[in-house]
Amino acid sequence: MSQQTFDSYEEFWPYYVAMHSRAATRWLHLTGTLTGLAITAYGLARGRKRYVAALPLIGYGTAWPAHFLIEKNNPATFGHPAWSLRGDAQMIGMMLAGRDHELAETAAKWLADNS
Repeated sequence: MSQQTFDSYEEFWPYYVAMHSRAATRWLHLTGTLTGLAITAYGLARGRKRYVAALPLIGYGTAWPAHFLIEKNNPATFGHPAWSLRGDAQMIGMMLAGRDHELAETAAKWLADNS
């Protein structure tokens, strides 16, 4: 899929979700991000500032391979880093709230409309 352009985050959001159309990709994002956050928080609580590196290393280290191996696409972060970070937080928040089915529906609709 070619690089997409967007005028707002609201326009970008359905595309971001579509790039995470498979549940396994979304769950790897959630797992990597929350694990990275936990290790970072632990490190900071112990006064070990180098543990801050855990968040991007573990977060991206689990998310990016999911795109290449599961979704067969490039991470949206490559073209839209700030909006992707916001999208990741929104996606994980929805998943933790039990709304993963809404993400699957949004992805399916965007992919059907943009194929």
